[in-house]
Amino acid sequence: CIMRKIKGRASHHLRKEFPELLKIPTLWTPSYFVSTAGNICTETVKKYIEQQRD
Repeated sequence: CIMRKIKGRASHHLRKEFPELLKIPTLWTPSYFVSTAGNICTETVKKYIEQQRD
């Protein structure tokens, strides 16, 4: 999965730059959101982010 690779790579670089992040078991939730720029409104993104906090 492409998103798993992106998150893994980002996690690696973030933990390298900020060693205190090594104490956290994971930096990301398992979910992700993808849409083309022309097909999405700000409200949809906000709603998705709010749902991730639950």
